[in-house]
Parts: sequence; C-alpha cells; structure tokens
Amino acid sequence: MATPPFGPARPTDFLANERTFLAYIRTALAVMAFGFVIARFGLFLRAFPDGTKSSPPLSSEHLGLAFAIFGCLLAIFGSWRYYATSRDLLEDRFHTARAANVIVGIATTILGIAVVLSLLQLL
Repeated sequence: MATPPFGPARPTDFLANERTFLAYIRTALAVMAFGFVIARFGLFLRAFPDGTKSSPPLSSEHLGLAFAIFGCLLAIFGSWRYYATSRDLLEDRFHTARAANVIVGIATTILGIAVVLSLLQLL
C-alpha cells in the first residue's frame, strides 16, 4: 500500500478536526442566539406604536427565525464535516468541502444583507 502524499494521520490532525467542530458548534449557537435577539427586538419595537399600521415585508420575527434555522443547519453541517474528516483521516485520505463552504458563506452573506435591509426599515 502506497503512503499518501501527506503522510499518515497524526493525533494532532484529529485534535484539529475536533477544534474545528467545536468552532462550528460555537458559531451555530451564536447565530441561533442572534436570531432569538432579532425576533425579540421586533416584539420590543411593537410595544411602542409609531403611528404606522403596515407591517414591513421583512419582519424581525421572520428574520430571527431564519437565523435560528441557519444556526441549526450550521450545526448539522459542522457535525457532518467532523464525521467526514475523521473518516478521511482514518483512511489516510483528505478531501476539502470547498463547495459546501461556499454555500455556507453565501447563506451568511444573504442573511447579513437581510439584517441590513431590516435595519434600514427602522430609519
């Protein structure tokens, strides 16, 4: 059996994979908490009527829910990447998840733009 170009996996490779997984989980929890804060901020704003009766097309509750869902999906993605990387390390292989990482980046950008648009409605 030929040795892969990057050599056999070392314990530090597995520990790095675990640190990356924990970073995904921390980020997912922060995104979910941010979604909760956004949703509750909308309820806070409704407590002070400003004379308008129309609801904005992008409400804080919907935006907060989108962030909470995105946080859950991010936790699932992080778990999947942890498992896949661990399996690859055990089999002396390594594959990147470039396409999946780009999708996560695009989703984060879209949610960020939605927050900016929501904040612009407050002006």
